[in-house]
Amino acid sequence: MPKNRNIQLARNLRNNSTIQERRLWYQFLSSFPLRFHRQKVIGNYIVDFYCHKAKLIIELDGGGHFKDRRIGEDNDRTEYLRSLGLEVIRFTNNEVDLHFGDVCTEIVHVVQSKIGKDIY
Repeated sequence: MPKNRNIQLARNLRNNSTIQERRLWYQFLSSFPLRFHRQKVIGNYIVDFYCHKAKLIIELDGGGHFKDRRIGEDNDRTEYLRSLGLEVIRFTNNEVDLHFGDVCTEIVHVVQSKIGKDIY
């Protein structure tokens, strides 16, 4: 997919984000001590959330991610992103809905382990 098309698609995804993406962004990541980007273009992919300083990608997966074809695509995408030195962590939409505090705690732990210091 051409980069300009991905940039426009990312903009559209930001404007039409899922309830879970909006919740994680507005209730947690938008005020996180390290800067996160929403719907960031990396290579030929658009990731849900990206923190450059921690080299961390956060993906939120809805039900469509659990179909056989999509699982393979997600695995290929994750391997590509890891080849760039990036860590990918995934949460289900259900986890964001039912265990929001645990999701946020896990993100803090991963970021702190990636940058080697406490952020709060």
